[in-house]
Amino acid sequence: MSLYTITGAQLAFGHVALLDHADFSLEAGERVGLIGRNGAGKSSLLTIVADLAKPDDGLVTRQQNLTTVYVPQEPEFDQDDTVFDAVAAGLTHARALLDEYDVVANQLADEPEGAQHDELMSRMNTLQSSLDAADAWNWSTRVATTLQQIGLNGELRVGSLSGGMQKRVALARALVVQPDVLLLDEPTNHLDFDGIRWLEELLVSLRTGLLFITHDRAFLDRVATRIVELDRGRLLSYPGNFSAYQERKAQQLEIERVENDKADKLLAQEEVWIRKGVEARRTRSVGRIARLVEMRNQRAERRNVQGNVKLDVGQGEKSGKIVAELTDVTKRYGSRTVVDNFTATVMRGDKIGFVGPNGAGKTTLLKMILGELAPDEGTVRVGTNLQVAYFDQMRAQLDLEKSLADTISPGSEWVEVNGQKKHVMSYLGDFLFAPERARSPVKSLSGGERNRLLLARLFARPANVLVLDEPTNDLDIPTLELLEELLTEYDGTVLLVSHDRAFLDNVATSVIASEGGGKWREYVGRFSATARRKWRWTRRRKPIRKRAKTRRRPKSRRRAVRRSAWRSCRSRSSVNWRRCPAKLPRWKPSRKPSARNLKTVRCSLKTRKKARV
Repeated sequence: MSLYTITGAQLAFGHVALLDHADFSLEAGERVGLIGRNGAGKSSLLTIVADLAKPDDGLVTRQQNLTTVYVPQEPEFDQDDTVFDAVAAGLTHARALLDEYDVVANQLADEPEGAQHDELMSRMNTLQSSLDAADAWNWSTRVATTLQQIGLNGELRVGSLSGGMQKRVALARALVVQPDVLLLDEPTNHLDFDGIRWLEELLVSLRTGLLFITHDRAFLDRVATRIVELDRGRLLSYPGNFSAYQERKAQQLEIERVENDKADKLLAQEEVWIRKGVEARRTRSVGRIARLVEMRNQRAERRNVQGNVKLDVGQGEKSGKIVAELTDVTKRYGSRTVVDNFTATVMRGDKIGFVGPNGAGKTTLLKMILGELAPDEGTVRVGTNLQVAYFDQMRAQLDLEKSLADTISPGSEWVEVNGQKKHVMSYLGDFLFAPERARSPVKSLSGGERNRLLLARLFARPANVLVLDEPTNDLDIPTLELLEELLTEYDGTVLLVSHDRAFLDNVATSVIASEGGGKWREYVGRFSATARRKWRWTRRRKPIRKRAKTRRRPKSRRRAVRRSAWRSCRSRSSVNWRRCPAKLPRWKPSRKPSARNLKTVRCSLKTRKKARV
């Protein structure tokens, strides 16, 4: 039986229908990944499932006494609270029941027998049943156990924690409730690679129903058992992980395209027929006209697939061959060493990914490479003719009160990209912003739309060095894939900081990774191969127990002859050399060799004769 079911749900904001007769269900123990374009209504659906909002129309069914916990994208805490108090806030209802039970028990002890005494006794029995059902007697033990499992110190103050650790506190506050359904909105935001791997293992081990929104493709592949896509107001379900979804989605879009082409062709033929005029009012002609009207209505109600962003970078003049050269660079903040004796050279055309935990110093190292920050020790030589375009993850370059058009091209209605002038309305349309929204303030945009606007502003200026600090946050998957293609074909230099493993794999050609203690190491190749090499190198640094040297046994003549025959046969015969009898300890033909492996057998026999000689 389903834990939660939505049937025929409808939800609209203005003229845009976010849910259009949508159906959804969640089974026990199921992990569902919800994906869709920015602004499609994913967060709205999550709030409906969390019972924080209601659909305009439709039927919602949930199991009795179903416990649902919602973790928002940006959790809110009292910064002065300790971690223990913040996690215990998830058990507010249970603690209130326990406090009321203590009050009733004290009143019952002072009350003589009578009607009031019986009423208090009845209330006490009810509270005891509720406390047993909620397992509220040992709430402090539950909080301490949850903190130990997640690896949090309950005595620390929440305001002193980083964004990634605060995300862990929010997850602990949700898990201490022991919910039947857990709802997560962008759970990987602000988490580094170790935090994402920890979250993957945690969610896979849970037995609760899980519904989460994320654009991290590797995370979807690892965690999700079913993908639900919110596409043009409909909820489409695809069993399996994200890789299986991509294959089925491509097939579905091709079938939909063929069907739409057939319907459009038939509609065009019927329009030509109706314009020629109907010869007589026959029953056949009346039915044909009615079918034409129905086809027109279906075509008007059809919602086509939303177009993709048209990305194009304004190419600046070529920079020098060497973009930056760092020699024995060291940077400290107080007693903490962020970069320790690091040497590297950044060449023109390099695409480098910077990898490390939160607070490791990735932004500091980037600023030293660009010459914006001087090192405490060592030298930094910055190349010539650098035109830098910087993408800030905090979106500090955006003025929330300005309109979209003024943000892209202040004081002008034209934008010049690669030597071609383009109207600002058309340029915003390339990034999926409708003309009527060009005069809207930036503060009216969602997180993904603000990132899209920042990319539009960034690419409108000529540059030969792109510095991207967490550009994938809040961007939908189709935009991520287009950004990957653009950066791959870009001729300039790309310096990239991201926690999206698939994005790093597809863009970066080398990786500079933090080794801890201010040590940084450069690896050549994709991120996935870098992670494997880094693990092997870390293993290799551990001390190895020396073994006692033993004298090697001499090879026998028979073994040497067999190995020589095998190598000779392998070099002569390229077909079926793996079946060569020369590599067997002893070969006795049990039947006449077939024509298929006759060449191999003759080769091995000749080799054996030569070996005997």
